[in-house]
Amino acid sequence: MTESVRDRSTERTRALEEEDETAEGETLRCPECGGHLATDTEHGETVCTECGLVVEEDEIDRGPEWRAFDSKEKDEKSRVGAPTTQMMHDKGLSTNIGWQDKDAYGKTLSSRQREKMQRLRTWNERFRTRDSKERNLKQALGEIDRMASALGLPENVRETASVIYRRALADDLLPGRSIEGVSTAALYASARQAGTPRSLDEIANVSRVDKDEIARTYRYIVRELGLEIKPADPEQYVPRFASELDLSDEAERRARKLLKTAKEQGVHSGKSPVGLAAAAVYAAALLTNEKVTQSEVSEVANISEVTIRNRYHELLEAEEQVQLP
Repeated sequence: MTESVRDRSTERTRALEEEDETAEGETLRCPECGGHLATDTEHGETVCTECGLVVEEDEIDRGPEWRAFDSKEKDEKSRVGAPTTQMMHDKGLSTNIGWQDKDAYGKTLSSRQREKMQRLRTWNERFRTRDSKERNLKQALGEIDRMASALGLPENVRETASVIYRRALADDLLPGRSIEGVSTAALYASARQAGTPRSLDEIANVSRVDKDEIARTYRYIVRELGLEIKPADPEQYVPRFASELDLSDEAERRARKLLKTAKEQGVHSGKSPVGLAAAAVYAAALLTNEKVTQSEVSEVANISEVTIRNRYHELLEAEEQVQLP
């Protein structure tokens, strides 16, 4: 009796397995020739690639219902919102109410409707920042965007600075430090990581905190967050200085060559990379017969003329030593 029950259960299990295999075969293979099946999303059909049999039709089309014939028309018809960004405290996912006071047809709103929209804007702004952390983040990201714009830093640097500040906020590194100080330090670290560094003096000129606090906060954030930031390379400053001084490509190449020689001779050790870059640009301009004064270079690089003169002589001495037989 027990054996017969066992046999029945075994037969039932085998039958179920065969049904599963048949179902899988029907899904993956053509029922006529056993060929592979492909989905035609344009016509909403599943077709055999070998015999052309339409296995399934009238599938659900999850794409847009409109058609576009060029990229401009596609952008105009798309109803997708802006991409998420780290540069906004809510990552750009909240709703913004426009300030134009106009309806969908471009007509000016009445005074009563304008008052209503102003109240909606006020409440919308309050809902966007629900607690002190969000208000803190909103203020800091606004500071980062303001300083990055003043320094001409690209968007990827702003994104990275925003991520660094978010990490500092999440790790509770802000108590005892100002929002402006931490946001400035995050931007300084981000610029160095991206290979578009700015000197501490340049950062301090656009910041609302002094140079010493920026340096102190920067060292603290780098240590606590474990950021890997290489020492600034003087060559990274050369393109910007040369561009602002309107120098030729030949002068820029000569400046890079002077800096490479200085590195080989060990002249760069312990020296400010900004000072070396400024001196190399000044020396290269003289060597290529381009008129640039020390005061102009000093103003662009934001360092003293004395530093430029000292580094200028050191760079030329290193170049002469290489040329000697």
